[in-house]
Amino acid sequence: MAGERKVGVALDYSKSSKMALQWAVDNLLQKGDMLLLIHVKPSKGDEVRNVLWAQCGSPLIPLTEFRDASSMKQYDVSIDAEVLDMLDTAARQKEVTIVTKIYWGDPREKLCDAVGDLKLDSLVMGSRGLGQIQRILLGSVSNYVLSNASCPVTIVKDLKPKH
Repeated sequence: MAGERKVGVALDYSKSSKMALQWAVDNLLQKGDMLLLIHVKPSKGDEVRNVLWAQCGSPLIPLTEFRDASSMKQYDVSIDAEVLDMLDTAARQKEVTIVTKIYWGDPREKLCDAVGDLKLDSLVMGSRGLGQIQRILLGSVSNYVLSNASCPVTIVKDLKPKH
C-alpha cells in the first residue's frame, strides 16, 4: 500500500499542529506517499481574489512554491522555518510528495470537505487542549472532524502538563 496513500495534516502553525505534522512524518508516512498540508484561513470575504477558491480552496501548492515567501504572499500565508525544515527532511528522507491546499471558512467544515475533495486516506491534526467548559462554549474543531470526517482521523495531543 506504500506509495498509494494520501495523508492529510491540518496545519495552522500552532504548536499542536506542528506536533501533528512531526507525528505524521515520524509514524505514518512511507516512501512514495503524498503528504497534503491543509491550511484553513478565516473567511473575511475580501481576501479571496478568486471566487472559485472561496468554495473549493486554492490549487494544490507544491513544496517548491510553498517555500517561496513571495509566492505564498498571494495566499496571505507566512512561511514558518520550523515547518519548512520538517517538510524538507520528510521529502528527502521519506521520499514523499508534499503539497499544500488552502481553504477559507470554518475549519470544522473545511477540514471535512478537504477529506472528500482530496480523497485522503487519513487525516492528522493537533488538539488545542481546551478545557471542558471552553470546548462546550467554543466547540472543538478536532471533535467535529473526528465525528464527521469520512476517513480515519488521528488527534495528536501535547502530553506535557500545563502549569
